[in-house]
Amino acid sequence: MTLRLLQHVGVDGTRSVIAATADGAAIVKGVDSVRALATKAIADGSDLAAAVASCGTGATIDIVAELAAGRIMSPIDHVDPAHLIMTGTGLTHLGSAEGRDKMHRAAADAVKQTDSMRMFLEGVEGGKPAPGQRGQQPEWFYKGDGSGLVAPGAALTMPDFAEDGGEEPELAGIYLIGPDGTPFRLGLCLANEFSDHVTERHNYLWLAHSKLRQASLGPELLVGTPPEHIEGASRIHRDGALLWEKPFLSGEANMSHTIANLEAHHFKYDLFRRPGDVHVHFFGTATLSFADGVTTREGDVFEIEAAPFTLPLRNTLTKAAARSLSVVTL
Repeated sequence: MTLRLLQHVGVDGTRSVIAATADGAAIVKGVDSVRALATKAIADGSDLAAAVASCGTGATIDIVAELAAGRIMSPIDHVDPAHLIMTGTGLTHLGSAEGRDKMHRAAADAVKQTDSMRMFLEGVEGGKPAPGQRGQQPEWFYKGDGSGLVAPGAALTMPDFAEDGGEEPELAGIYLIGPDGTPFRLGLCLANEFSDHVTERHNYLWLAHSKLRQASLGPELLVGTPPEHIEGASRIHRDGALLWEKPFLSGEANMSHTIANLEAHHFKYDLFRRPGDVHVHFFGTATLSFADGVTTREGDVFEIEAAPFTLPLRNTLTKAAARSLSVVTL
């Protein structure tokens, strides 16, 4: 039976973990965070399902109503946001090169392949190595730390200097680094890897700038073996009406890399195996409203949903107020 974990905060501020299955949802006893539950599982040499069984469950809870009430948090966090690291990989999905190639071809010699297309084709050729082997390394980017993680239902805020605030519907892997530096995958979440595509389009070398934005995770952490095929929908609502909608595909059956290969190339760095750290790693997408000519604006609502996740991820687009920044010499 598929297990999903959620993090909840009560009206009195009390935190709890929810375990949800097809039979319903209930509070997990004795833990106040998914990170604490995972820490227990690692210490016990078990897994998350066994840790839930060991703790036991108590009161049942209506996760649809709690999400609507704004009491469902991001499914992972860290008491020190600096120890939650958000990163990602791009050009990982079959079809993902088309939109990116269009974006960058204006700045490249049309006779030659763009670096994006070369990266994608190399992934198609070598992104799914045999078990135990390391394949072609993917594109990789740094997204930010836990201070940029936005709760489901909360606003995604683009900075005042942003050229664009665009959705990226995808999956994210959630990891906790064990005491000996071993990365433990806790599960997968729906995600909006919010980015600035206008900045990226101007010059591919500005990709790093375009990714330094907030991101949001869907309410549920899907535990266990990742599904091979995930099919969902990405939508933008404006002024109460549907502006844009498109299906998106994910899971390894729709990717040019295995998840194991993406993980191997991320965690090969000692920096990313620091005990106690949490990692949120975005696996990429092939579906963008920007590639269809959509220009988002403040007040737009992004909506992402996909089975076997039962709850959607919704976020409203806002823009931060302008502010000046000066560097002071001491």
